[in-house]
Amino acid sequence: MANHSSRRNFLRTAPVAAAASLALTDSLLSAAQAPAVASASGADVVSAAVPIQLWTSKDLGNDMTALAAKPGDNRLYESKSIPVQIILTTEKNKSATEFEWHEGRDHIVQIIDGMTLYEVGGTPTGTKVMGPGEWHATGSTGSKSILMVKGDMLLIPRGTLHKRSTEDSVTFMLISNPAPAKA
Repeated sequence: MANHSSRRNFLRTAPVAAAASLALTDSLLSAAQAPAVASASGADVVSAAVPIQLWTSKDLGNDMTALAAKPGDNRLYESKSIPVQIILTTEKNKSATEFEWHEGRDHIVQIIDGMTLYEVGGTPTGTKVMGPGEWHATGSTGSKSILMVKGDMLLIPRGTLHKRSTEDSVTFMLISNPAPAKA
């Protein structure tokens, strides 16, 4: 499933996805840091920084090979200090039965390999509460279908209905804030 070309394409587009995720957390980080008084040297900022994390193309290739053999999720990154999670997922022949949406969670999805169909937007029908700030619906009036293929990226803002159907196989990267954050 993962070949040199798809890894190269992933490495070209992954920085875009990572940069886009910064927009998700920028306002939260600004709000959290607002009460702090900036020091002239910035040493306090450096000492509080979380360690960097690098995922090499070899590491990601190994992850994709493992997920091809056993589809599911690989939670690449979750942090309490930065409200973001990065999840590499492979699905085969899987379709959501219901739409979902979240009060305080945005999603950025980038297709690494394969294809999947997203249905997004509209007005929910048959709504049920799944938890604080989380809902499901049996249908959506006026939703739009988007067939996503390798290299495509989609931003699903908080409050947007969405569901995914994968007829064959798809590997994608999901970048989102991990828990409902109030808007």
